[in-house]
Amino acid sequence: MTSAIAAVILAAGEGKRMHSDLPKVVHLCAGKPLVRWVIDAAREAGAEPVVAVVGHGADLVESLTPDVAHALQQVRRGTGDAVRCAMPALKDAGFSGPVLVLNGDSPLITAETLAALADTQRKTGAAMVALTCKLENPFGYGRIVRDAETGDVLRIVEQKDCTPEQAAITECNAGFYCFDADALADALTHLTSNNAQGEYYLTDVLELSRAAGRRVVAYTAPDPRECLGVNTPEQLAAAEAVMLERLAMDPAKE
Repeated sequence: MTSAIAAVILAAGEGKRMHSDLPKVVHLCAGKPLVRWVIDAAREAGAEPVVAVVGHGADLVESLTPDVAHALQQVRRGTGDAVRCAMPALKDAGFSGPVLVLNGDSPLITAETLAALADTQRKTGAAMVALTCKLENPFGYGRIVRDAETGDVLRIVEQKDCTPEQAAITECNAGFYCFDADALADALTHLTSNNAQGEYYLTDVLELSRAAGRRVVAYTAPDPRECLGVNTPEQLAAAEAVMLERLAMDPAKE
């Protein structure tokens, strides 16, 4: 058993909006594949083991990530299913502690923020810590609804489901999480695909955790740009511009 951090990196997606045959996470940002930036940040934060969930273009993604364990998601059935595919690797490693779940297409996340996510989980004992960001224009993002008294997260409401009051919330779900390993393993066994997409959603762990009497809390990213994901060539260019700015200030980050 260990009290370190584990990381599961979601890298199975196809990325059709990139208009490329390459798996999305292998596109280059400032000369390095998107997924490598995420792995390196997780490693710098102290994550071990690190498990990459692969699917589309698995052989290529694995060849670029030889330093991590791999879990194959043969059929993409949602983020909850992807994390479930990674759990045997964590079990084999005898891991018990904070588990980061990260998007392989978000290269701007920093080791400092990942370490803070894990530290928040340890200090609060929460089943789940959601990384949030505050945006001037939150349209399209899931909104974070907090308990007015405790500050705990009550729910994440997607844009299409927001009431006018919820749509006015500027704190948004960034799609990065840290879970208590045992609470995550338990919740994943209770996920269902009873939704319009027929998929297993990782965000449903929030409701399952609260129903089990466990806390769900949030940590807000100090710089919302850390949470930028890459789904289009335009978003890749925007992420690269931020990364090049960072590297100009600190070339050691390359």
